[in-house]
Amino acid sequence: MLSRGSYSKIIGTLVVEEPLDVRGYPLAPPGLQLEQVHIFVRHGERTPVRIRMTDPPASLPERWQMCSAARQFSEAVDLTVPTAPSQRTLWFKKAVETEGGSTAPGLWHVLSLTDLGRETTFSFGRALRKLYVDRLGFLPKVLQHESQAYFRLPSTLRSTYVDRTIESLEQIVYGLYPPTQCAANVVPPIFTRNRVEDNLVSNILGCPKLGLLEEQFTEAAAARWNPRLEGLDKKLSKYIKGKPIRIDGQPRASGILDSVRSAAAHGIPVPPEFWDPEIVNLLETAVSDEWFSLKTEEGRRLGIGRLLADISARMLSKVVQGNKDPLKILVHSTHDSTLAALCATFDVFDEKWPPFTSSVTFELFKKASRPEPRTAFQALLGERWRTHTSLDDYYIRMRYKNRNMVLPLCAEEGKHLPGSPEFCTLSAFQRRVKELTPVNWASECGPRT
Repeated sequence: MLSRGSYSKIIGTLVVEEPLDVRGYPLAPPGLQLEQVHIFVRHGERTPVRIRMTDPPASLPERWQMCSAARQFSEAVDLTVPTAPSQRTLWFKKAVETEGGSTAPGLWHVLSLTDLGRETTFSFGRALRKLYVDRLGFLPKVLQHESQAYFRLPSTLRSTYVDRTIESLEQIVYGLYPPTQCAANVVPPIFTRNRVEDNLVSNILGCPKLGLLEEQFTEAAAARWNPRLEGLDKKLSKYIKGKPIRIDGQPRASGILDSVRSAAAHGIPVPPEFWDPEIVNLLETAVSDEWFSLKTEEGRRLGIGRLLADISARMLSKVVQGNKDPLKILVHSTHDSTLAALCATFDVFDEKWPPFTSSVTFELFKKASRPEPRTAFQALLGERWRTHTSLDDYYIRMRYKNRNMVLPLCAEEGKHLPGSPEFCTLSAFQRRVKELTPVNWASECGPRT
């Protein structure tokens, strides 16, 4: 395994962490100006979904004591009993106990952000600052309070409703705009949405039809991959009490991989078989096919279409309003499934489990216009004279795992910047998004129970 200071953390061929690479970021060709950035980042390292593989010979931890950071919180309360005049907050600590009533320092729930996850997401925020503030000069050094309305700030920060993504975004914001880099009384707001309304995830709670489609995808993946996974039984079954390795097994193949990934990310020794590239590749490809591959147009539309529509609308607002729209960067704290869905929807998914703190970025660029001679009549109009702006003067670049994505939808001549196929015309991008946008999401999803 590479050291924690390395570019990415890898077990076998399985990347478990993917920091943002500032130094290797490729500048846009001359003549393109960055206008807006949409970032979707997976949360930091966490504890596993369930406690598995604790018996020898796997011997993974039964207790994950990896949350030693101060778990203190301050909440405003309406005090109704006499107190000291300065006592306006309630202080408390959170702790976890086992079924038997015992506890231990740093013990925390499954699926919780760990101290390492806080560290890496804070580092991600610092990397954002180094890139977009220090290197590119795209964002202001100090976050100013431009209006009482939160949306007038140059950044919008949103998370799914899950604790680990909210906590990750808090760390990212602290790295991007710490209090010392915020004007007086400016507190960057973090937004979440109601679970039924959230579009940062494939929302099966709000869309029963999507849940049915995902069940069908899982059944198809099991039929496709279980015969091939049989070949791993002799090597891996000893770590799960002799049970077979299957997509729909007990435990599921995804659960086995999740436990291994979570352990490896925290430097916990894992069985040597998981260093074998052939084993890791087969297991990871099978699990990614089950969980992350959106295989039908309907699944893509219901799963990620609304989010793409939001991205498109924000970009169009920037195109139409120009500098009157102050929004420059949008940071979304989300999950592996969202990153994979974005990539799969644009047919650039690599069939690998998205690592912790990996990110998908959509950058909006504008073609720098050359000043043209104005007629006498135009000169008289002064500021009221405007040149016509075409969507083809704008380009989208999608990046994932620190690499540019060449979108198949922009492969044809005229749909990308000449000589730079990774720069898709905004018009081609928006046409595809329109195809993926549900006309009536609630109606297409079917009635909720």
